Amino acid sequence: MEVAAGAMSPLLLKLGGLLVDEYKLENRVKKGIQSLETELTFMYSALREVGGVPADQLEEQVYIWADMVRELSYEIEDAVDAFMVRVEDGHAHDRAGPNNTKNRVKKFLKRATKLFSKGKDLHQISSAIEEAQILSKQLAELRERYKLDMLGANAGASTIDPCLAAMYKDVTELVGIDDPCDKMIKMLTVGDLESRQRLKVVSVVGFGGLGKTTLAKEVYVRIKVQFDCAAFVSVSRNPDMKKVFKDMLYELDKIQFEHIHIAATAEKQLIDKLRDFLEKKMYLIVIDDIWDEKSWELIKCALYNNGLGRRLITTTRISSVSEACCSSSDDRIYRMNHLTDDDSKRLFHKRIFPNGKECPDELAQVSEDILKKCGGVPLAIITIASFLASNQQIKTKNQWYALLKSIGRGLTGGDCVEDMQKILSFSYYDLPSHLKACLLYLSTFPEDYVIGRDRLIWRWIAEGFVRDEKQDISLYELAESYYNELINRSMIQPVGIDAEGRAETCQVHDMVLDLICSLSSAENFVSILDGIKRKKRNSQSKVRRLSFQNIMLESTTPLLPNTDMQQVRSVCVFSHAISHVPSLACFQVLRVLDLAYCDLREHGHKINLSHVCNLLHLRYLGLRDTQVGELPAEIGKLRILQTLDIEGTGLKELPSIEYYSATTFDVPVCE
Repeated sequence: MEVAAGAMSPLLLKLGGLLVDEYKLENRVKKGIQSLETELTFMYSALREVGGVPADQLEEQVYIWADMVRELSYEIEDAVDAFMVRVEDGHAHDRAGPNNTKNRVKKFLKRATKLFSKGKDLHQISSAIEEAQILSKQLAELRERYKLDMLGANAGASTIDPCLAAMYKDVTELVGIDDPCDKMIKMLTVGDLESRQRLKVVSVVGFGGLGKTTLAKEVYVRIKVQFDCAAFVSVSRNPDMKKVFKDMLYELDKIQFEHIHIAATAEKQLIDKLRDFLEKKMYLIVIDDIWDEKSWELIKCALYNNGLGRRLITTTRISSVSEACCSSSDDRIYRMNHLTDDDSKRLFHKRIFPNGKECPDELAQVSEDILKKCGGVPLAIITIASFLASNQQIKTKNQWYALLKSIGRGLTGGDCVEDMQKILSFSYYDLPSHLKACLLYLSTFPEDYVIGRDRLIWRWIAEGFVRDEKQDISLYELAESYYNELINRSMIQPVGIDAEGRAETCQVHDMVLDLICSLSSAENFVSILDGIKRKKRNSQSKVRRLSFQNIMLESTTPLLPNTDMQQVRSVCVFSHAISHVPSLACFQVLRVLDLAYCDLREHGHKINLSHVCNLLHLRYLGLRDTQVGELPAEIGKLRILQTLDIEGTGLKELPSIEYYSATTFDVPVCE
């Protein structure tokens, strides 16, 4: 629901922008824009009211109405963008020619009359506004006719937490970890001399959210100094095994394998490299998040059994995979337990009450009842605690009880995954509207993907999710505060912390990713092509954002021929799926094109960068580590490009820009 409101918010600003004198619109058209702006503002207010209400508490008609509002918003914004881009194009050419009034007027009129593809004149914007007015009034009448119940929600405003470094420290203060760590270390090290020299595997098994990765990481940190080399790598649900092997090599020796990720190496060659490197070394390797036995069997081929006391730790949600990892009599399975009541309480209170303060008496009972719903699952406890203490302010007693009542069964019965999603969803619905869109946008990244802060922030800006009406700080600074707040609320996890306490990269926990992928698909926010079928509320909705991930050909390819690409605003491509991307020539209003880490030298894909020059709406172009040798000279046609990421491309220079000043062609380059 909030997605529809998010689609409308930037549109309202743009409609206001059309009213400035620069665009020379007739008074009749201006009045139409003002009327439409008023109508949409009321709709926006209604959508924001229901944005904090869980999906299962809303009538189906409300969703249908919201879908129609969202589609209307997208269509109007595309028309307004097309108009503004063409006018700006005319202004740029005016600056290129003689600077006299007669010449400027001629060029402006010439450009403006080509607003739409059929060469219609400037007044065509009037037709678009009139049509939008009619549709908006129809939507208002529909709401009134069917008495749609727009339930209000008291979602609190969000503030930026300045104590980010302290929040990171608090997250890393683990509770209930010592005893499991000691048990696992004992499993790995105890035995006679002969058994200690043999390969030993300890496989950690348990469902998502119990802290398997956290436990494995802590054990890894405590004992890795006892080995010649060590590595910690993630596999995930749809693994790119080449990447897994490259990650392993890089972790084992960052100097020797510094450039392994950009090297074109076959899978067999990578396995051979690993076997050669590990042949005479005593090593510790953690293989995190294995989903199937086939992946494990392939990984085993690379792990040399040299009799020098190698140790392996694996984590998985699936018991049969854990058993496959432990085929030897020396191997052990460690089954994750839920936190004890005492540890659950310690974790919960530490997250909510700072500096060791005790839980107030008036919250003691509701606190205990909420913890029962969390079932000793660390992720659930941390998520709920972050919700109750968001914005550095503890919620009221009534809000605690409202949350308790809403959770339902919690994790005490039924399907654990569905119940976990229900718990996690409360933190989602508590987010301010601007953070909801930013969080859902993370569904464009695959599972276990390490997401660069700057890459994410500039894409948020290009999508229009970051808006500073006061203009007292830069868009980047505002977007970074969004990023920090998502970390503070435990919706994303910081990975690399720099000397200033800033998270350079982040990851999304599997359970959170499952939730936002489900929400993104249901709301038609992002169409994820990864071989997994997800439910859509309205199968007739137009595709607006595409993420090409680890595509399974037989299940996803049939979607593409029937998909109209003209309305697609964002395309994100990951290397494993590059051959499934259609020609860039079929996109018309694309704002974001991220091809990072795709090798554009390879054959078998349809990406021709010469078509980029026709994507006049493009604001973000990500070419990091694509090995592209040069950019087309016509890239200067991209008047509103905001970010050009060319790190690792090998480009020596950008195409020359002959007549555009920095104020009209401002391109931050991510390095």
